[in-house]
Amino acid sequence: MEHREHRIEDHALLSDRRGSALVTREGRVDWLCMPRFDSPAALCALLGDDRNGHWTLGIRGGEATSRRYHEGTMILETTWRGPDGTAQVIDMMPSDITPEESAEDPSADERADLVRLVRCTEGSVEVEQELRIRFEYGDVVPWVRRREDSDGASVISAVAGASALALRGPGLTASDHVHTGRHMLHAGEEQAWTMTWHPSWTALPRPVDPQDAIERTAAAWREWLGRVEVDDRYRPEVTRSLLVLHGLSDVIAGGIVAAPTASLPEDFGGERNWDYRYCWLRDAALSLEALLAHGHVEAAVGWRDWLLRAIAGDPEHMQIMYSISGERSLPERELAHLSGFAGSRPVRIGNGAAAQYQGDVVGEVLVGFAAMRETGLEETTWSWSLQRALLEFACTHLETQDQGLWEMRGEPAFFTHSRVMMWAGFDRAVRGVEELGLRAKDGELERWRAARDRLRDEILREGVGPDGAFTQTYGSTEVDASLLQLARIGFVDPEDPRMVATVRRIEDELMTEGGLVLRYRTTGQDGLSGNENPFLACCFWLAEYYARAGRTEDARQMLDRVLACGNDLMLFSEEYDDAHRRMAGNFPQAFSHLALVRAVDALCEAEGSAAR
Repeated sequence: MEHREHRIEDHALLSDRRGSALVTREGRVDWLCMPRFDSPAALCALLGDDRNGHWTLGIRGGEATSRRYHEGTMILETTWRGPDGTAQVIDMMPSDITPEESAEDPSADERADLVRLVRCTEGSVEVEQELRIRFEYGDVVPWVRRREDSDGASVISAVAGASALALRGPGLTASDHVHTGRHMLHAGEEQAWTMTWHPSWTALPRPVDPQDAIERTAAAWREWLGRVEVDDRYRPEVTRSLLVLHGLSDVIAGGIVAAPTASLPEDFGGERNWDYRYCWLRDAALSLEALLAHGHVEAAVGWRDWLLRAIAGDPEHMQIMYSISGERSLPERELAHLSGFAGSRPVRIGNGAAAQYQGDVVGEVLVGFAAMRETGLEETTWSWSLQRALLEFACTHLETQDQGLWEMRGEPAFFTHSRVMMWAGFDRAVRGVEELGLRAKDGELERWRAARDRLRDEILREGVGPDGAFTQTYGSTEVDASLLQLARIGFVDPEDPRMVATVRRIEDELMTEGGLVLRYRTTGQDGLSGNENPFLACCFWLAEYYARAGRTEDARQMLDRVLACGNDLMLFSEEYDDAHRRMAGNFPQAFSHLALVRAVDALCEAEGSAAR
């Protein structure tokens, strides 16, 4: 089977809310992490080539004419036209398990499934497949054999170390560690193939009923989604973004990963390749705000419980990120056997930024807890105790320079955005005590007030340049798109002269010819070689700012410009190379999708206020 070079946007996400897969328009699954988002990929052609593992399924001699997600789900349907007929291919990962079912039946965690069903809709088609399983990110050739399950059915079993994959469906033929097959289907006929992960020391898992799995999974997604209350113009994009955020939320542990991929390049051919399959406290807190705004309180409860377990009794050693189940050790290493997406090396897994101090994180978490309170979610004894411990952590780090929101690998500094988020954390805590009656021990409230007031005075003195605009760091002249958050968080009004001056500088210095927004100029604190592409979350932030500042026409234009960067499935990566009209960075990115939701909500609110 011949394959062309794929772009990031050619992919669709499949998720069972524990692990994930990416599949191209032409039916190539080239990234598969089961049973966890951060499991070593068993199909890894995405970061190398076909030799590193893929599962390609399509119609021989045909072409994929369209694709879509079933409404309100993450179930993908691709329409094919072949020489003698048409077919639909449905790709999905069953995701109807609940946390309660997992708690009652631990064995439910010991499998994960990828279902691929082909239905001939007209004439006849020949289904063509090629399967090359390579465990450990495409580096390990498995032991493959045919086995019989408890029902006597033939199963292809691939084993390497602790992991095993079992493939059920019409037989494939093995040759030189590759399995291929062709199967004819006529109008009205269908066939399904199911790949199941399970621990290598366990018996072959029971088979999945594909049709039942599709129906149950669709019902689970739609029940969670409910009705999305938003302007009809942007309902499809907001709906898809909410589903992506849900798809990146672990159904069992409650954590939220930043993206399901690793090492997709921010700078094609360069070194800016990072593993995002972990739970950044900041990204998760911001995701929760977007989900809470649309009524998904259960996501907040799950994440709050996850956070309590991850930080445990040691807030002083809080990290900016953890694994999906709360592990702290995320060592960063390079995979020399992989050529990288579009030749972008090194390919990294793990993330060394876990050891960084980023001053804004505590504030983001505390603002997230305040958002939970605003929705009526009551604090528990443990959740408020954790927040008080985080406030103490912030107090002890008032003099500590940090690496900033963007995880700069240059020298630490006092980042203005970080200081503002620290201010916001203290502000939300003080208001929680004064307005909601949350309890503070002797001296705590006074200490929090003093830190809040000190930070505000300091920021307005040290974080504003001679031109009256906020600066990236104290004493610098650089501007940073993170400063757009100062108005959102309530540190200043959108129409404050300092905010207006900051936005003017962002428009002048960080906006590309295509009208998109860079995070910052890489000549400053960045600490890495190469350049960046426009950061999609920052583009949505600018649209949100315009809306809150009453510039609704600018907000609409900016929003529509950024939405045009999404693919046909309304999925967004981290960045967008507007010079070459292609996505960059890990995909799909929670940060981009949560910012999309916030921008649309702000515009709808602004237009509603203007209409009144």
